[in-house]
Amino acid sequence: MRTALALAILTCISGVGVLAQNADTLDFHELRKERKLSTEEMVKAFEAPPIEVYTLRQGDEIFVEVWTRPELSGKHIIGPDGRITLPVVGSITLANLTREGAQDAVRTALLKYYSEIAVTVRVDRYTSYHIYVLGRVTTGGALEFEKQPNLMQVLTRAGSLPVGGSGAEKAGLVRCAIFRGTDKIVWIDLRPLVSQGNLALNIRLAPDDLVYLPDADDRLVYVLGDVAHPGAYRLTADMSFLDAYSQAGGATDDGDQVHIAHIRSGIGQREISMKQILAGKKDLNMAMEEGDIIFVPKKGLAKFAYVLQKAAPITGFAILYSTVK
Repeated sequence: MRTALALAILTCISGVGVLAQNADTLDFHELRKERKLSTEEMVKAFEAPPIEVYTLRQGDEIFVEVWTRPELSGKHIIGPDGRITLPVVGSITLANLTREGAQDAVRTALLKYYSEIAVTVRVDRYTSYHIYVLGRVTTGGALEFEKQPNLMQVLTRAGSLPVGGSGAEKAGLVRCAIFRGTDKIVWIDLRPLVSQGNLALNIRLAPDDLVYLPDADDRLVYVLGDVAHPGAYRLTADMSFLDAYSQAGGATDDGDQVHIAHIRSGIGQREISMKQILAGKKDLNMAMEEGDIIFVPKKGLAKFAYVLQKAAPITGFAILYSTVK
């Protein structure tokens, strides 16, 4: 069974090339030519779908009111397991339910002990739209939104530095990266968005997205996939493959440490086994360069292929990770 996983660092799309290893590859060149996607369309492809109906998640504060039964009414915080504890009834799962669905669940649970019960559930504090912001911002960390935010709303809340730097490029911001999960990322040039009002780049974000705003002159490498802390890391002097891999916390229990991909724009990719590096095969622990990608796949994937665009500091690059089982 074939699955395709899009890792989208999707700001500019010129110069895409296919780099494959033992792969039953798709014809990515033809796919790209056929669709003739613009920069805005590529970024739009990364946009999170609109969330039409709010569903409860852990951390949400709710008030359960049982009419004529004040002893059963009260405030609750949905726990990490998605549950609350009601008097008499005990633990009940409300995560991923709408407010109306939560009302029905509470009423159904209470009807086992009471008759003619009327229940309402009110959401006092929404925490489902967590967006994490790191880098050159005034207010970093986890930001909470009551509604699904777009990129500009997140940047405004975080209080970023002036875009472009007002003559001092290093002091300003010219780009940001949005990480989604462990395997998706998009780079967005902030200047056409903020200075020129290109709202096509003002995409909706998904809950738990991470927005990273580096210094204008940061040189970055990327460690993605099944690692403890996937993301972008500053390229330091003499940084090696093992240095970058270690900064990301190494592979998770599900990560394949034998078939790690090290991808370099314009050159290709190589497969690295941590066992060989730790056994002293020093040529595998080569120095990292700007734009290098380390990708740790999940265990059990038989074949893989990549499409890689030249990694420029502003334009970014695109990868399609394909697996065959």
